[in-house]
Amino acid sequence: MEEHLKLKDKEVKQETIACGCPSQQIQMFAQGKAKTSHQAGDLRVGGTVSALTHWPVQIRLVPPKAPFLQGADLLIAADCASVAYPDFHARLLPGKTVLIGCPKFDNVEEYVQKFTEIFKQASIRSITVVDMEVPCCSKLPALVQHALELSR
Repeated sequence: MEEHLKLKDKEVKQETIACGCPSQQIQMFAQGKAKTSHQAGDLRVGGTVSALTHWPVQIRLVPPKAPFLQGADLLIAADCASVAYPDFHARLLPGKTVLIGCPKFDNVEEYVQKFTEIFKQASIRSITVVDMEVPCCSKLPALVQHALELSR
């Protein structure tokens, strides 16, 4: 068995990507000009233009010094909220910098640390937290509040 594992280890080829994860590349675009991999024009869903102005949006991927965070009106949303609320782009996202995550499946302490750094460095103007009325989302407002307290 050990010989088989040694052989298997020799066969495994490791590849490294020089630029890191492509989804971590910071991008900023004019409102309504978000591009998709399958369409080179405006991102439209049912005639509605996307209000997304930056990438990445996943809390874990956003560096605290990302330029789109500077002086931002921050919209922190539970992953499921943007899917469950049909007017998310039209009513909640315009003019805001969105960060999304899941307090049930992601590391809550990591979120607190990330938000604490963001609040210390980015001169955030306002914070809106969007969650759902389900137990798994209940930690999101509290962890944002805790990070605010730690950042002062």
